[in-house]
Amino acid sequence: MSQLKYLTGYPAETLHQVQRIIDDGRLGDLLRQRYPQIHAVRTDNALYQYTQTIKSEYLGKTQPLSRVTYDSKIKVIQHALGQHHYISRVQGAKLKTVNEIKIASVFRTAPEAFLKMIVVHELAHFREKEHNKAFYQLCRHMEPNYYQYEFDLRLYLTQLELFGDIYN
Repeated sequence: MSQLKYLTGYPAETLHQVQRIIDDGRLGDLLRQRYPQIHAVRTDNALYQYTQTIKSEYLGKTQPLSRVTYDSKIKVIQHALGQHHYISRVQGAKLKTVNEIKIASVFRTAPEAFLKMIVVHELAHFREKEHNKAFYQLCRHMEPNYYQYEFDLRLYLTQLELFGDIYN
């Protein structure tokens, strides 16, 4: 079960069920059935607009969003799906704040549910810096299916690593 590195921490029974699906060659079909299409958010500008829409709906009074981009340097292998950066700099007599989000470029062509889950996760860090109970409550507030999408995203990453992309 070493091939299930994206699912570490899940119960043994869950891992065995996933392993059976993989052994039967059904993982790609299962994912395609649940998520038949990939999203249309391809450019950094479209990603910014997509993220800004979610932010304004749920986090209207938080700091402004400076930039959102796809980043090919983010390696999913190192357990990073996206990153958020909050930087404050003194420029003369003013304090300038930059809030930016970077999403791993592998999600440029993925189901919309996975992109939304990552965006919601990174936006939640605007209010909660740590992965605590309040953080995950905020994620669930912005996306009620957050946990299911996170699990399915881990299945998708397993599919990509073992067998390649199912949307080509």
